[in-house]
Amino acid sequence: MNQAHSVSRRSFVAGAGAMALLGAFGLSGCSSLSERPKKSTDLTYDAVIVGCGGAGMSAAIAAYDKGLTNIVILEKMKVVGGNTNFSSSGMNASQTKFQEEQGIQDSNDLFAQETLVGGHNTGNPELVHYMCDHSAGTIDWLDSLGITLNNLTTTGGMSVKRCHRPTDGSAVGATLVPGLYKQVKERNIPIKMRMDVKEILTDGNGTVTGVRAEDYLGDSYNYHAKAVVLASGGLGSNKELITKYRPDLASFTSTNQPGATGDGYLMAEAVGAELLQMDQIQIHPTVGYVENVTDGMPAPLIGETVRGTGAILVNKNGERFYDEMSTRDKVSAAELAQPDVIVWEVFDQQVYDANKAIRTTYEKKGLVKDATSLDDLAGKIGVDAATLRATVDTYNAVTTSGAADPFGRTKGMIAFKDGNFYAIRVNPGIHHEMGGVRINVNNEALDSDGNVIPGLYAAGEVTGGIHGNNRIGGNAVCDITTFGRNVGERIADSLQ
Repeated sequence: MNQAHSVSRRSFVAGAGAMALLGAFGLSGCSSLSERPKKSTDLTYDAVIVGCGGAGMSAAIAAYDKGLTNIVILEKMKVVGGNTNFSSSGMNASQTKFQEEQGIQDSNDLFAQETLVGGHNTGNPELVHYMCDHSAGTIDWLDSLGITLNNLTTTGGMSVKRCHRPTDGSAVGATLVPGLYKQVKERNIPIKMRMDVKEILTDGNGTVTGVRAEDYLGDSYNYHAKAVVLASGGLGSNKELITKYRPDLASFTSTNQPGATGDGYLMAEAVGAELLQMDQIQIHPTVGYVENVTDGMPAPLIGETVRGTGAILVNKNGERFYDEMSTRDKVSAAELAQPDVIVWEVFDQQVYDANKAIRTTYEKKGLVKDATSLDDLAGKIGVDAATLRATVDTYNAVTTSGAADPFGRTKGMIAFKDGNFYAIRVNPGIHHEMGGVRINVNNEALDSDGNVIPGLYAAGEVTGGIHGNNRIGGNAVCDITTFGRNVGERIADSLQ
């Protein structure tokens, strides 16, 4: 079976369920609107933020709190949050108060070093160091907003526990999005929903002066502003752009929400911004396998913290085959090399209990196989029981004896205990566009010569240069909140 084809025919919704979720994201079919004259409206703000995900809301809150109150957020979907809604692992940060409380030794330099190495040393060191140096401040800032991330674990490519999760170990997006949205609403920052930004406006001499957008009725709005912040997310739901930049991934499923269609990249490029490393589209190794793909719907992401708290990966023969805590690109490549690309993430009750998302999300989606013994689990997932037992015995022996793991794993290993066992079938899927708009540490968009495009800023997944050729799990939330907060404060300082 073709490997790419084998990971493309999956989704977690079908039929009526798919239509319901499509409707929630503003993509459901509807009867034709009666013909009527289209309206055109001009509005003026100090700043316009394009996108109401983690980066956009962070920018709005930070700008408002520094005194820039005449701002607006434009969101093309019917729900806020974007891809941040599906963020699962947590937020990487170093030298935080929560690490100090738990006796975890860490440094900003180590965080930056491991981020750069994880990205094959192709990220922008200045941006990486800025993110890492300000990560603890962002943890404090979020905590001050009532978003407490004090449950620590590891992700692939990190040597210490610096992935910050909600206290109960749940998926970070489910806490971050409602928390930020609550703060936006408390400040009465306007959010214009189902407002699709079509074009960045300029004065003809290269200075950005606003955006042109259309609502779901087709009416047009010119939002004039002194600053435009692109926080429009990635392109994982745009097969045309994926095919353009990475034709080898054209048939893969995607964890991205339907609105991640890459609009920001195209609009920024149209006004002279440079796009960096656009071929660096990350595939995530643990995307839940389910049948009946529905185009445009996000495939379920199994958070990296499941592996980080002890889970292992086995192939159809019941054998481990790679270091589960290596970087995402390497684990994904190892999975694609397995027979029939059949991979199971296997774990015990300890791991189950440590990850709230398993019971609140993955089980509800029908992704989890459960059993009262390893032999029972082997039967349910179709692997040889003796082989699976031997695999777990070897893994347990390594964790208890201190011997070197044959696959080189050194982090997040535990000895499985007798009792309940679980498995989730996983495969690689499109997850994150690591390239994007070139920016500096002020979040200003740059052209190919490194010149600032006046009035244009960017934050979040729409930007490039931070992650390089591979993104470390947990770094996206750090990126969107740290640089989102940064751009909000920068525009407030520059416009007042």
